[in-house]
Amino acid sequence: ILLMGSTVPLCSAQWERMFNTSRVPGEESDTLQHVKDSKHIVVYHKGRYFKVWLYHDGRLLKPREIEQQMQRILDDDSEPQAGEEKLAALTAGDRVPWAKARQAYFSRGKNKQSLDAVEKAAFFVTLDDIEQGYRKEDPVRSLDAYAKSLIHGRCYDRWFDKTFTLIVFKNGRIGLNAEHSWADAPIVGHLWENAMATEYLELGYSEDGHCKGDTNQNIPIPTKLQWEIPEECQEVIEKSLSTAMDLADDVDFHSFFFDAFGKGLIKKAKTSPDAFVQLALQLAHYRDMGKFSLTYEASMTRLFREGRTETVRSCTVESCNFVRTMEDPTESNENKLKFFRLAAAKHQHLYRLAMTGAGIDRHLFCLYVVSKYLAVDSPFLKEVLSEPWRLSTSQTPQQHIDLKKNPEMLSCGGGFGPVADDGYGVSYIILDENSIHFHVSSKISCSETDSHRFGKNIQKAMVDIMGLFNLSKNCTK
Repeated sequence: ILLMGSTVPLCSAQWERMFNTSRVPGEESDTLQHVKDSKHIVVYHKGRYFKVWLYHDGRLLKPREIEQQMQRILDDDSEPQAGEEKLAALTAGDRVPWAKARQAYFSRGKNKQSLDAVEKAAFFVTLDDIEQGYRKEDPVRSLDAYAKSLIHGRCYDRWFDKTFTLIVFKNGRIGLNAEHSWADAPIVGHLWENAMATEYLELGYSEDGHCKGDTNQNIPIPTKLQWEIPEECQEVIEKSLSTAMDLADDVDFHSFFFDAFGKGLIKKAKTSPDAFVQLALQLAHYRDMGKFSLTYEASMTRLFREGRTETVRSCTVESCNFVRTMEDPTESNENKLKFFRLAAAKHQHLYRLAMTGAGIDRHLFCLYVVSKYLAVDSPFLKEVLSEPWRLSTSQTPQQHIDLKKNPEMLSCGGGFGPVADDGYGVSYIILDENSIHFHVSSKISCSETDSHRFGKNIQKAMVDIMGLFNLSKNCTK
């Protein structure tokens, strides 16, 4: 991948771990296990695990043959084995109990063989037995439920240690749940855009709704994985499930489509779309919480070998000045616009510094690691690294699909949970010229936060800021 079509390449190391990779729990730290090639996937349906070979006669299965294999699983009415249904809850709870259970109950015999099949699979698939998806008659609740199901499901029907779980709902809607340690969101986003574009633009379906092509009865049927899970292990599974459910039930998730305007009008205002959204988030957060908070925005550092991310600290002196000016009824539009320009320029400058290795947070973390190694106590590092990110933000880039040619292929992008108990997680994807999709998360147990309230504040802040510019399009939709 070349940066903005130039000759500057981005590091591609993260793509290598996309398939055939699993996060393995350890008592001290986890490790990533990657196998060079995998010729199967593992599919979960109604509490059972199935191994499905992706090759037959030395070639990859064709779409109609894959459909046939999925149908065979759907038609299988066997019951789950003891402890099998909720097994994946081990990957959703605390890591140490999972590491100990893995060593005690999954290090030999048929349990080891079956776990190997899961961990060495190309990826994990859940055929979910509930319906999800966007519904025009109830857009807010349907999108919220869709997103919440993708982020955690029932806590035992996604294998959270796989690089990603492909989730197919009963009504054909699909989505991904991605594990974060192996790669950053743009990598998964690129995979997802590629998969959607291939399915929609190249493969298609026959008139009766099946994949094109023919079935092949010579392909061996999917194999049911065999487990022997003793009662004491089932107790660990239940405990992990309880831990995970407490977390999942506390997630207040709101996913919404903003179509008053998009990057087209923002560019007419001669400002960066990302800086515009980030300043809108600062204004919305101040209106929501009545204060400023340390803000995290992820910036990629793939200009460097094996680069991951750096932090753009979006809450700056300039952004605070702009927000205060916006909230002062005595200030003129001209003055508000001047402070906006200063804040947007500062944000762009910080983003460039982060991308080019001149940010501060990874350097601070490196100093922290060295201080631990040398057993040097640093009050400064303790203080700067302990302050919570009460507003954690990330933009999912649109990188593969040409929305001018295919406007119907709008994607919601992806979201994540809050990183602070009393904070918000905000993910957004700047789509075509006229729309932006937001995901807002917080914790139900925090009385100060409310994802739907914050979502309304974001939409109002976007429109209020655009109102500073004398542009022709109506911004009050």
